Amino acid sequence: MTFHDHLTEFAGLPVLDYAEARRLERSGETVPPGARSPLRDGLADPGSVAWRLDRYGDDLPEDPREYLEGFLEFVGDPAAVRALVVGGLVTGFEVESSDAVRDALAEAAPRLPGLRDLFYADLTFEECEASWIRHGDLSPLVNAFPGLTGFAARGTMDLGLEALEHDGLRRLTLQGGGLPARLTREVVSARLPALEHLELWLGVDDYRGDTTALDLAPVLSGGAFPALRSLGLRNAEHTGAWVRALAEAPVTSRLHTLDLSLGTLRDEDVPHLLESPVFRGLRRLDLHHHYLSEDAEKEVRALFTRAGVETDLSDGQVPEVDSYDGETELHYYTAVSE
Repeated sequence: MTFHDHLTEFAGLPVLDYAEARRLERSGETVPPGARSPLRDGLADPGSVAWRLDRYGDDLPEDPREYLEGFLEFVGDPAAVRALVVGGLVTGFEVESSDAVRDALAEAAPRLPGLRDLFYADLTFEECEASWIRHGDLSPLVNAFPGLTGFAARGTMDLGLEALEHDGLRRLTLQGGGLPARLTREVVSARLPALEHLELWLGVDDYRGDTTALDLAPVLSGGAFPALRSLGLRNAEHTGAWVRALAEAPVTSRLHTLDLSLGTLRDEDVPHLLESPVFRGLRRLDLHHHYLSEDAEKEVRALFTRAGVETDLSDGQVPEVDSYDGETELHYYTAVSE
């Protein structure tokens, strides 16, 4: 798996590309009466869509501040905007590009008081591989929007969240091919009293994914984020180690949703899932993209079905076999690495 396509829906809303909407309006193209149109809906009610901000086309300004000024004028009522998806407005390859967009958005925050959800750097692999997307410290961006309830960012290589303090943020998602331990420690040190959902893409060692259970200890102990009810430790190179840590972690008993998908769950990890009663107290367990044998998958499915836990075991994988000089080695890959 890699990121082939841009988001088409975000925060429960259809995504409308600002650049495309601007082009259509300027060209005078019309939408047939009765046809479903995010463009028509977005122009009538800026809060009915998630607005995508891309740099390409239609003579849009290069400067982020000028770009955002044009966007705010275009929507007419920026206070009604509920969701933004920042796409190619950031290049992905340069921290300076991301910092400039961050600063421009933060300055525009007083004119976007209704913003509730923000996705930062929705870039496909053709634009920039997830593990090469570069950001600086994004905590000033999140902190600038007091009404924000959901924040997601793609690209964790240089990302910082050094001074994250937000009373209303309920959902935080960090996607990438490797989650640095430094960033994890910044996340668990953040003051987020309302946080209900934390989703971390742990990734692989080769792309700075060196987060361990010790780095995440304040979350696992239940000390950080008292409102947390949904935890995603996704795309992990060592999913089994996280299963063992969660089996003994105090936080697991208060979760209703646990997401260990996109990782490398194997047959040897199954006993830890089956023998720990804390997992049977979940409402939902997501294990899709795993390396379980057919028998192990059936065993896991049967136990959690009896326990009333909704379980996703789709997208089973087969390890890659590497034979050399008479020896065979199996390779287990996460869904997203580079």
